Amino acid sequence: MSVLTELTLAAMQEALGRGETSAAELVDAHLARIERVNPRINAFISVFADEARAQARAPKPGPLSGIPVTVKDSFDLTGQPTLCGSAFRRSHRAAHDATAVARLKAAGAIILGKTSTPEFLAMYETDNHIVGRANNPWKLDRTPGGSSGGESAAIAAGCSAGGIGSDGGGSVRLPAHFCGLAGLKPTPGRMPATGHFPTIQHPGGLLGVAGPLARTARDVKILFDVMQGYDPADPFSVPMPVEPQTSAGVRIGVMEQSLDVPVQASARRAVRRAAQLLSEALGHTTDEFRPQGLERAPNVWSFFFSELAVPFTRELLAGRESQAHWTGTEFYDRLKDNPEPTGRDVVEKLALRDAMRRHMLQQMEQWPVLLSPTCGVSAFPHRARRYATESQDIGLFQAMMPLTWVNLLGLPALTVPLTMDKEGLPVGVQLIGRPWEEDRLLDLAIRLEQVRDPLPPFPSEI
Repeated sequence: MSVLTELTLAAMQEALGRGETSAAELVDAHLARIERVNPRINAFISVFADEARAQARAPKPGPLSGIPVTVKDSFDLTGQPTLCGSAFRRSHRAAHDATAVARLKAAGAIILGKTSTPEFLAMYETDNHIVGRANNPWKLDRTPGGSSGGESAAIAAGCSAGGIGSDGGGSVRLPAHFCGLAGLKPTPGRMPATGHFPTIQHPGGLLGVAGPLARTARDVKILFDVMQGYDPADPFSVPMPVEPQTSAGVRIGVMEQSLDVPVQASARRAVRRAAQLLSEALGHTTDEFRPQGLERAPNVWSFFFSELAVPFTRELLAGRESQAHWTGTEFYDRLKDNPEPTGRDVVEKLALRDAMRRHMLQQMEQWPVLLSPTCGVSAFPHRARRYATESQDIGLFQAMMPLTWVNLLGLPALTVPLTMDKEGLPVGVQLIGRPWEEDRLLDLAIRLEQVRDPLPPFPSEI
């Protein structure tokens, strides 16, 4: 890998500012990297080589001037299809940039390409009928996760300095964990999701958000600062002032697993090591924490994420079920024969969700930040559905339980890479905060990265 593609986003900014490199050199280095490694990781839906080189010759001024980035192919880019992993959308062309994309461009970033997703973002693996299966750069026989799997694989492999993902059930944080990245799921409305497909609005917008991914929490903050802010086209957006937030002295609740569901030993060790660093190196009070009232949260999340979508999926697939991809139908196939949700079901689940959220925020008055595993397992082999833990095997739904309740309650959360497991796979931890306190999480994550043990900078397998 060339030196330029090894740099963090922040280091690229500094190198450009000192005149040690140019936007053209950065873009050329990353395009060469894509050409070399993408045949193995299969992360890209499209690459805009000519356009990127043309922009790099006269980069637009701004905080991201000349920085090469990528975009998950669920965000609109003017004139390009937003395929969202589905061959059904080959004829689509976006009339406008998604708001987050427009803000990246306005800040001077250069978009290298769009990255792959599962069909309709409906799976924790990235595969589709457009380009096929994406592979994890750390171990090619493992998944990079989903639904922002192509985006995470590209960034982890040195093909991009950072980019945009989206997260309705862990789809930023899980691929970040699997690929050794930092990834932020903001509070709904903090970072605009206008121009995303599927549309992030009620009721799905209770769960789904747009969020940045990069190699470090510092880089994530740089991207987040550019893209966050009020957008009247986003129904969850509010014109709130951005005020500095510090993590100094914050009390942290520590959860080594999700309620009574076991996790792999590597996930537990990472949480324990993070708690030790937060306490001994950074001076925080850390307490064992067991949330109260979340027992039904995974199933309520599943109702909004999967069950409520069944009638729409049935209409979409009518007469062409055989053309769908398994990533878009695995959850659907399990639920398609269930009774269709009623209006009463929706209202009751919304009321239950709001009661859980209120109760959790009361608990978080004492512990404004929670530390947990990002996921119960490390990156798993493609299409594996049972995973060994310390005490028993768990399935996919159980492995994702540390992620999904955060979406249900609309809390911000950030994955931070912390350790490696015995197989050489990254293991991240999750920092969870109260609504609108993303900057506190980012401050804490940046400090945690400064005191953690050194990690391998890049995958060696590619």
